Amino acid sequence: MPSPFYEKAMSQAKLPYTAVARTSQEMSNQHVRFAHEQHHSEAADIEESELFDMPARPTDTMEAADNDALYYAVSLGARRRTRKGRVFWVTVLSLVIVSVVGMIWLYFDGISWMQRSKKRNVILMISDGFGPASETMARNYVQQINDLPIGYKSPLDEILVGSSRTRSMNSLVTDSAAGATAFSCLIKTYNGAIAVADDKLPCGTVLEAAKLQRGMYTGLVATSRITHATPASFSAHVTHRDMEDLIAEYQIGNYSLGPVVDLMFGGGRCHFMPNTHANVSCRMDARDLWSEAQAAGFHTLSTRKQFDALDLHGAAKSLPILGAFAPSHMEYEIDRDATTQPSLAEMSAKALGILDAATKKKNAGFFLMIEGSRIDMAAHTNDPAAHLRDIIAYWDAISVVRKFVDEHPDTVLISVSDHETGGFSTAKQLTPEYPEYLWNPRALEHVRHSIEYISYKLLAQPTNDLEVRYKYVRDTVFADWMGIKDAKYAEVIAVAQETESIKLRQLLSDAISNRAQIGWATHGHSAVDVNLYAYGKDAHLLRGNKENTDIGKFIADQLGLDLGKISGKIKTDRVVQGTRAIKETWLGRRDLDALEHSPSTH
Repeated sequence: MPSPFYEKAMSQAKLPYTAVARTSQEMSNQHVRFAHEQHHSEAADIEESELFDMPARPTDTMEAADNDALYYAVSLGARRRTRKGRVFWVTVLSLVIVSVVGMIWLYFDGISWMQRSKKRNVILMISDGFGPASETMARNYVQQINDLPIGYKSPLDEILVGSSRTRSMNSLVTDSAAGATAFSCLIKTYNGAIAVADDKLPCGTVLEAAKLQRGMYTGLVATSRITHATPASFSAHVTHRDMEDLIAEYQIGNYSLGPVVDLMFGGGRCHFMPNTHANVSCRMDARDLWSEAQAAGFHTLSTRKQFDALDLHGAAKSLPILGAFAPSHMEYEIDRDATTQPSLAEMSAKALGILDAATKKKNAGFFLMIEGSRIDMAAHTNDPAAHLRDIIAYWDAISVVRKFVDEHPDTVLISVSDHETGGFSTAKQLTPEYPEYLWNPRALEHVRHSIEYISYKLLAQPTNDLEVRYKYVRDTVFADWMGIKDAKYAEVIAVAQETESIKLRQLLSDAISNRAQIGWATHGHSAVDVNLYAYGKDAHLLRGNKENTDIGKFIADQLGLDLGKISGKIKTDRVVQGTRAIKETWLGRRDLDALEHSPSTH
C-alpha cells in the first residue's frame, strides 16, 4: 500500500490518487511521465535514466519506488523555495542599486536632462532705460487722457512680481552693455563689456547655450541697431560696446560657434554694409556682411514691404532671417511712418509666429529677446513725449506676448529693465516758492514729434534770417509739432538762435517738461532698482527683489543650460575689433545726429 507521505506528495503534485495503487508498468510509466511534464523545468537536472528507465516491479517493491518518488517531490519543492528566495533578494538588491545610481544621476545631471527634455519657450523683454516713475507717468497719462477709472492697470501693472537691482561690477550705475551681460551671461562685468567677463574673456550666453545645448530656435528683436549693446550682449563678445563692426560679424556666425541667431529684426543695416556705400554704411572697412549673410543662408529684409510679405510657415522654413529696417536705429514711435517701418509689437508678433511655426513639431522650443530700445534714448534726451510713446508701444508688445503665453502654457515671459535713465520724476519745482502738488499729463497729448526730429529739422533750415526762423519756431515747432500755444518770446527766440545740437535739445526739453511739470536729474543713467514683471510658466519664482544676474540664472535653470561649457568653446575667439571703433559721445550724439540716422535717409 502507498505510504501516507507518498500520498501527500503526489497530492501536492496534483497526481490522481487512483494512479498510486496501480501495479502495472504502464501505469507506473504513465505516472512518471505525468510528473515529468508537471515539473520538467524544476527537475531538468535529474537524469532520465534514473526516472524513466525503471523496470517493471511487482507490487511488493512499490514501497521503494514510493520512497524514491517522495524524495524527488520533496527535493523539487525545496529547490523551488530556495530559488524563489534567491530571486527575491536579487530583486531587492537590484532595486537598491538602481535607486542609488538614479539619485546620483539626478544630483549631477538628471534634473538638467529632464528640463532639457521638456519643450519650453522663454521670452525675455527688456525695456531699456525704463524706471518705476516712467511706468507711473505712462499709466497716469493713459488713464487721464482716455478718462479711465482711477484703478486702471497697464499690461505691465497686471504682471508685476518684484524688482531688479542694476549695479555693474565696477559702478553702482550700470550701462546697457553690463546690464544686458548680467542677463545673458549671469555675471557682473564692467560698464561697456559685451558678453565678456572682467578679465575680458568671452562668457557663454543663454542664447548660445539654448541653441547648442537644447537645439532651440533663437531670436532678437529691437528698435535700436541690432548691433547695439543689448542685442549684442546675447549674440557677440567684444571688450567694448562701440565695436559694432565686429558685433555684426558675430551675429552672422563668423566665430567658433557659427550662426546661433535664427531671427533678427531691428535697425542697424549700416554695420553690415561696406564703407564703399557711403550713404548707408557706418563700417570702418569695405567688408560686405550683408552679402556674406546671404551667402551663409540668411534671408535678408530691409523694407516694410518685405516684412509684410513674410508668411509665417514659409519664413519658418527660410530661417535664419536678418531684417534690418533702418540704416541706424529705427524711428521713435512718435515719429514712425507705419508705411516704411514695422512697430515693436508687429515685429514681436511676426517673430513669435515664425518661431512657433518652426518649433511646432519639435521637442525644443525657442528663446526670444525683445527690446524696447528707444525708451532709453528718449530719456537720454530728456524728451518726455517720445519717452511716453515708446513706453506705450512697449505695452502693445507686452500685450502681444501675453496673448501668446496664454495660448502656449509651456512659455514664460520676463520683462525687466537694464537700468533707469534720466533720473525721471513726475514732479518739478518751477519757482522758489513751495511747489504745487501736481503734474500735467495733458501737456504731452498734442506733441507730434520727438526732440530728435525737431532739432534735426531746425538745424537743417536753409536760412539764417532770424525773423524767418522765429516765425518757423513759433508757428511750426511750438504750435504745430509740440502743441504749445502759449510760448513766450524768450523761449521762441532762444530756440531760433541756437545752432548747437545739445543746447537746442535742452531748450526743447525744458519747454515740454516745464509745462508737464516733469523732472529730470541727468542725461545719463541712475542707480535705482527697476520693476520686474513675469507671466506664465514658473513666473512665481521671480517674486521679490532680485539681482540682475538672477534673471539670467532663472532662464538657465528653466532650460537646464550650462554656460560654462559654452565659455570654454569660445575662450579664444576675437574680442577686439581690428578697425577703429566709432565712439558714442555724451547724450548719444552719434546716435542722434549721425547722417545715417537723419530722417531723410530712411
